Amino acid sequence: MGALIGIHSLRGLPKCVWLLFAADLVNSTGYFVLPFLTILLTDRMGMGSAEAGMYLAAANVAYGPGSMLGGKLADHFGRKRVYVGARVLAALTLMSCAMLGRSPLVPWIVIGSILASSATEPAVSAMVADVTPPGQRQAAFSLVYLGRNLGFAVGPILAGLMYRTHPAWLFVGDGLTSIAAAVLVMLWIPETLPAAGASSDVPEADAEQPEAGGVIAALWRRPWMLVFAVALSAYTLVYVQCVFGLPLQVNALFAGDGPARYGALMSVNAVAVIVLTAPLVRLTGRMATTRRLVLGGIAYMAGFGSIFLLRTMPLLVLSTVIWSVGEVLVATNSRVFIADNAPSSHRGRFNAAVNLLAGGGYVIGPLVGGVLIARMGMESLWKACLLIAMGASALMLLPAWMGRGRMVDGGDRALTHSGR
Repeated sequence: MGALIGIHSLRGLPKCVWLLFAADLVNSTGYFVLPFLTILLTDRMGMGSAEAGMYLAAANVAYGPGSMLGGKLADHFGRKRVYVGARVLAALTLMSCAMLGRSPLVPWIVIGSILASSATEPAVSAMVADVTPPGQRQAAFSLVYLGRNLGFAVGPILAGLMYRTHPAWLFVGDGLTSIAAAVLVMLWIPETLPAAGASSDVPEADAEQPEAGGVIAALWRRPWMLVFAVALSAYTLVYVQCVFGLPLQVNALFAGDGPARYGALMSVNAVAVIVLTAPLVRLTGRMATTRRLVLGGIAYMAGFGSIFLLRTMPLLVLSTVIWSVGEVLVATNSRVFIADNAPSSHRGRFNAAVNLLAGGGYVIGPLVGGVLIARMGMESLWKACLLIAMGASALMLLPAWMGRGRMVDGGDRALTHSGR
């Protein structure tokens, strides 16, 4: 946390951003179910890796319609209403699983909860974009992401301890913290949706000027966004292996102690994000956003692409730290890129649409991973991750070239686009 205190780029962020940081902190402290879903399906419900991969893929498919609906509602009815309603609905749905034991309904109810929860993501991204100019967005999105990972530093350890003796509490705890986050947003965050035809308090770049028409037409006028989404999809295909391939790898290496060790690795991931977020903001602040994203892909190459060589816990910890660097750079800067290049009238829908396209990696990743593991062994999955991350890093260089003179792709220099 010492790296966080005193960092210049986090000073002066709007109160709304700090409150969203707190809400994500509360919610992610109880983020128990999804990280352990693969282990729940294979260890407690007796599924094979391919069948578990199908359910995890279905869970990731649910992000698409949930996010699209959430984005549309956030642009029309308000970011706050969507966040609170979707968060509470997701929590109540998930908590019902605590009473079902090993029922085959459990994975489908979890998928329904994910569908509701995914509606909050475009609302949060739109809120941050509503209240920050381009030059503040890397810091703002990094702070919100930091809150999420502060909770992750605790959540997986608690989940790993509860898994063997009180598995039902994974669902209850996850739901209760989601409700607490919804209450925080409901009570203390005002609605940020810009009024139609009203001037914004936040200076907007040319790419952010309001537009008429639907999201498809707006995206068509920005073809670089589609290329960006394809590259981001490849990144997500690699990243999703931290909740699919990695727990299977750890279970295979450390029989009987796999869930606890996997929980420890997830906590290492969260702590790495906490410690590294502020230094990465400072070190990359003047770089173009797409270059930060390329660096993130290189970290994925090194972190995930080396796992097939690793057999000890210290080396797995090291690889987790490396891919955590990639996670920070990709997760925060992808949101910055979308915010900087979305019209203010379409922020919720742009976040939903681009993330729907990019989310293809979350769907394909478990399917491909399950098949590769079943047919060619665990090693083949990590070699595939190496090659995919390499190709995606190269592809991420194209959007800046395609959108020259029309897109925002600056670091701190983006302040020149905001009129400041």
